Amino acid sequence: MAPENPEGPDSEGPDSKDADSSPPPPPSAGRSDRSPWNWLLVLPVAVPLMTFIYNSDEPRLAGFPAFYWIQLAFILLGVSSTVVVYRMTRKRG
Repeated sequence: MAPENPEGPDSEGPDSKDADSSPPPPPSAGRSDRSPWNWLLVLPVAVPLMTFIYNSDEPRLAGFPAFYWIQLAFILLGVSSTVVVYRMTRKRG
């Protein structure tokens, strides 16, 4: 026969309710997302906002106006800066 619980049949113990309502532990102190390399991610956001860079029809590249091929260059800028930041900030080991 199982031993009887002195606190009642529905109670699991004195700390059972406290364990469910306690906040999760804070992230470990060793983690740091504050790398200077993260500032490079501002570039693909800020550069396309400077419309004077691509507010023209000339020069054309393979018949496409500057607006269209510069937009594609912005995609390459975003991808390349993301790759550089990822590789420089990933944890090794």
